[in-house]
Parts: sequence; structure tokens; C-alpha cells
Amino acid sequence: MQRKQLGAWVIAKDNPPTVGHVVQTAVAAVLSYLTARLFRLPEAYWAPMSTVIVMQTNLDAALPVSVQHFAGTAMGAAVGAVTATYFGESVWWFGAAVFVTGLLCVALRVERSAYRYASVTLVIVMLVTRSGSAPSVAIHRFFEVSIGIAVGLLLFVTWPKIRAAITRLSTIKRVVRENPLPRGRIRGRV
Repeated sequence: MQRKQLGAWVIAKDNPPTVGHVVQTAVAAVLSYLTARLFRLPEAYWAPMSTVIVMQTNLDAALPVSVQHFAGTAMGAAVGAVTATYFGESVWWFGAAVFVTGLLCVALRVERSAYRYASVTLVIVMLVTRSGSAPSVAIHRFFEVSIGIAVGLLLFVTWPKIRAAITRLSTIKRVVRENPLPRGRIRGRV
């Protein structure tokens, strides 16, 4: 593998980030974190991680990623909670859960990315040391990810309106600055 080939994989040709996309992603990440904190979810940082994952260039690109992330997380949380509850949380049962989840994805013809998200959720539910039970972690993980996805998609839908409002406010400020009100007396006021 040559250095030139590595650079070609990283340097954007077709879809470089824009300042607007960067602002949108940052706002969405902060809002999803605050929303997860509002619901007192113990690992609220998963919400902005999910938001960042689903933030694409437009809603048409974000929607399939969001659905795959949501489905994979739901599957991984369910399989992880059941496996940990009924069989234990050993690395061997974890491996079996990843295998069974993969077979489910094959049978259901689910996208590979959904399988990856399911497996990541399995890691968190079954292998991360925590104080709560596996089912509790699975439920929290599902809601943290769902909040991140929902906030990201909501911002895609509302962002054009937000940008238009900011543009209107900027225009109003410019017009007021360029056309100040006359100083002095205005109809009886001193």
C-alpha cells in the first residue's frame, strides 16, 4: 500500500465537510447530550456519539444510517440483555451472542452496518464493567442512542429554517445599522 493511496482515502474529493455542516453537527451533538442528561441517562455521552454517526450531508443520506443504527442497537441491546440474564456475561457467551446476532442479521438480510452497531451494543451491554444489571444497561444504551439519532434527524429537518431565521436576523441588524433612527425629539418625547 502506497502513501498516495492512503491519502486518496482521506482527502475529500466529492464530499468535503463545510462550515455549515460543522456548525450543524456541533449544535446537534450538544443538544443530544443535554437531552440525554435531561432524562438522567447514566451514560449520556452515547447520545452525541450517535448524533455524530448519523450526521451526513443531507437527510437522504442520514436516514438509512439512522435506521441501521437504530435497528442494530435495538437488536444488540435485546440479545445482550437476554444472553447476560440467562447465560451470564463471560467472554464466551459474548462471542456466542455476537455469532447469534450475526446469524439473525443474515436470516433477516440486515445491512452489515446494522450488524456492526448490534455488535458494538453487545460489547457495551455484556463486557463493560458497570454497577447496574445488563438489562438496565441495554435499556439505557437503547434510549441514549435513540435520543442521539432523533436529535440528529430533527436538526436535519429544522436546520434550513434555523439558517433562514439567522439570515433574516442578520439582514435586519444590517439594515438597522445602515439606517439608524434620527436622534433628538420624536413626537413629544424629549
